[in-house]
Amino acid sequence: MWLNYLWFVLIAVLWIGYFVLEGFDFGVGALLRLVGKDEKGRRVLINTIGPVWDGNEVWLLTAGGATFAAFPEWYASMFSGFYGALVVILVCLIVRGVAFEYRGKGHTDVWRARWDFSILITSWLLALLWGVAFGNVVRGVPLDADHEFTGNFFTLLNPFALIMGLCTLSLFVTHGAIYLALKTTSQVRQRARSVALSVGPVAVILMALAVGWQQFVRGNMVSMAVGVLAVGAVVVAYLLTRAGRDGWAFLASAISTALLVIGWFASLYPDVLPSTTDPAFSLNVENAASTPYTLTVMSWIALLFVPLILAYQAWSYWVFRKRISVNHIPESPTQVPVH
Repeated sequence: MWLNYLWFVLIAVLWIGYFVLEGFDFGVGALLRLVGKDEKGRRVLINTIGPVWDGNEVWLLTAGGATFAAFPEWYASMFSGFYGALVVILVCLIVRGVAFEYRGKGHTDVWRARWDFSILITSWLLALLWGVAFGNVVRGVPLDADHEFTGNFFTLLNPFALIMGLCTLSLFVTHGAIYLALKTTSQVRQRARSVALSVGPVAVILMALAVGWQQFVRGNMVSMAVGVLAVGAVVVAYLLTRAGRDGWAFLASAISTALLVIGWFASLYPDVLPSTTDPAFSLNVENAASTPYTLTVMSWIALLFVPLILAYQAWSYWVFRKRISVNHIPESPTQVPVH
């Protein structure tokens, strides 16, 4: 039975990794036109995440695969119940990835602008929708005795989930702005710091509201302590940004994001998908889990490959650790349309 709890923790770790890393990634995309005022500025922003954005998404694939294998009942109920919302998320992820790849394939301002807005819109939507999705997981959804979702798409658009979505949106924008301040120079860095200092207080307020509401919806002493620390970490990130300590500020915003996710799973435990219809219909770490043999095999595979993946990703971040300046960006070729 201990393997059930181990995989509950491991899945939480995978989601922490995804939101910490993809969180600043979404934030950079959301700020593409605001911080990157001109073509060179926007290319600086894209280059800060260019070597890592697709690697960050591996955490999502791994989290989804681990959930499918370790807790198939949880996976089935969540993915069928959230089908419409998850299709929107999937489309946004696809469009965003295509936009990064295709932006540089054309040489007209119109071509680049269209892909820029694709990156911008999908980044804002993803930062919002992931918070809404996990807000519903924490709050619970209508499940019947067969663990089947009995609501509809609009059931997911409840006030608590929307507040959680606004919390992740503001947090990721702040996280991304601080990352840009760490990775860029000159005017781009100044604009990024300005955004972080402007949005940071909003993130503090929304996170305090979200984690406070979470305590009334489904909370315990652990989630309360974690929530307080998460809000405090955002405040620390803001103060460090004001002091110009970009590296420490980024660490603080990353810790805040991690603590927010830890708070979600601490609130859930021992459930994985609570039922608002009847608590007896809830899915938990016992009735949603795979067989002990499956969990044992998965544990050995994770023990072998997870350290390698972590080492490779840490190495890639180390290699691309230096700041990027507009002076590093060559002029873009421009094709004049033929009339």
